Amino acid sequence: MSKISDAGKAPRKRQTTKNSPQKNASKSKRQNTNDHNKREDSKPDRKPDNRRRAHAARTASKNGEKEGGRQGRNERNNELSKRPYKGDDQRRSSSSEQKGSAKNRVRHHQFKPKGPEGIMAREAAVVLLQNVLTNRRPLDEILLQSDKVPELAHLAKADRGFARAIAATALRRHGQLLDVIGQFMEKGIPDRAGPLREILISAAAQLLFLDSPPHAVLNIAVQQVKRDHNSRRYDKLANAVLRRVSEKGPDLIKAQDAGRLNTPNWLWNSWCKAYDKQTAKYIAEAHLHQAQLDLSVVENPDVWAKKLGGALLPTGSIRLKHKGRIENIEGFEDGAWWVQDAAAALPVKLLGDIKGKRVADLAAAPGGKSAQMAAQRAKVTALDWSVGRLKRLQENFDRLELEADIVCGDILDWQPDELFDAVLLDAPCTSTGTIRRHPDLPYLKRQSDIEELGKIQARLLDKALVFVKPGGTLIYCTCSLQPEEGEQQIAALLKRNKKVKLDIILPEELAGRDDWITPQGTLRTLPYHRPFDKAEFKKVGSGMDGFFAARILVS
Repeated sequence: MSKISDAGKAPRKRQTTKNSPQKNASKSKRQNTNDHNKREDSKPDRKPDNRRRAHAARTASKNGEKEGGRQGRNERNNELSKRPYKGDDQRRSSSSEQKGSAKNRVRHHQFKPKGPEGIMAREAAVVLLQNVLTNRRPLDEILLQSDKVPELAHLAKADRGFARAIAATALRRHGQLLDVIGQFMEKGIPDRAGPLREILISAAAQLLFLDSPPHAVLNIAVQQVKRDHNSRRYDKLANAVLRRVSEKGPDLIKAQDAGRLNTPNWLWNSWCKAYDKQTAKYIAEAHLHQAQLDLSVVENPDVWAKKLGGALLPTGSIRLKHKGRIENIEGFEDGAWWVQDAAAALPVKLLGDIKGKRVADLAAAPGGKSAQMAAQRAKVTALDWSVGRLKRLQENFDRLELEADIVCGDILDWQPDELFDAVLLDAPCTSTGTIRRHPDLPYLKRQSDIEELGKIQARLLDKALVFVKPGGTLIYCTCSLQPEEGEQQIAALLKRNKKVKLDIILPEELAGRDDWITPQGTLRTLPYHRPFDKAEFKKVGSGMDGFFAARILVS
């Protein structure tokens, strides 16, 4: 069984038994406090004074005789109730674009659990959209910390799933939805209108793409608008706009250029420049659809493909047409497989036969590529800087019953005791190749991120080469569609380091797919690529993540 070494050990949580002294002491302390409060409340000379003061304040507020009465109180309460949620590991950026001004920060309206049936899931969807579009927090990160977000913590699993579906659809179709809404708002969405924008977008997503009953969507959306202090004066506007969206929206949607509208300008322009306009169009249209579910198996992929009713891809992955919880699929508990996109499984295949060899997976978490190596009986070292992410990797390896030396450390500071036969560097990147499964990405990333990450990638690439034995192999890969993070990184490396050379990838290594190989001999998959024949495509769907990989030989 693999264990996280050194700094990778997570701090043990302090545990107390049911009858532990600590717990009893806390209980006793709470009891004493409660008794004290009861004694204080029972004193006859205080309680009437409190009542008189409260009555005087209410009277003054009602008659408008006291300065800063009801209006001032409501404004203060509203301000307090909308303080932005801050998770423990919320990302912070030094760039001015990410920081923004204080007035642009999300301020959650007061949590109100009561309301018409279905309102809480839709309130949660609005909060998710606010956090992504305003605070630039990843959707999955918010969901993982849902116990800290009141609008999510109180939801049943089904309602939480519906909230995520609304938010994900609203993000995937964001440009289209704004375009339709804009047809019925001459002056656009008002400024300082609280969550009005997110309420309109989420409601339009339900009306146009989720087949929700219009009367329920409109009724709840108007109630949402009324529940917020800053948006309540726009309740009639919201009702009128959404009625027209419900009536005329479907015809407007049919006439739109969906791929272009849902792609931010900086991304669209970068893809047109890197490839061409037609390829950019294919990429953008592929992002309109949710990613398929691909599995990698420990052994016997043909057997598991039949058992699960999936399609065995020529590259060895299994593709399923599945909806529901991953844990409920046969073989999960037994550790027979793990989730991994078909494109993400290709870089390790470029290493060839690694049985018995020393290999390192740098930036390894969540561990899909490390698992591939371990399943081939390689001697694997999995390195990552995040203890939390390594804990997830550890759990996956325990479930799969695979072995690896799991190390927590920074690539730039870490030094192995012995060099490796092969090293794989899945470098941090903009991840624009995974937009199908992460529709929030276009609104989290910026053009400036490419340059900043490019500098980091170059440093990591140079350091990774130090870990490779002479005659060994380095695989450099990213899940990015941006050439600055792929082809251009390798071209720059070959210029500055004369001790390495590019090892050309051959079609037979990729099940004969020469269209996945660049003229330079590197791997490049795109989201609209089909990893199998047409007949199988109709059964389980097409597409794959956008990935880049290059194989480098070290002399």
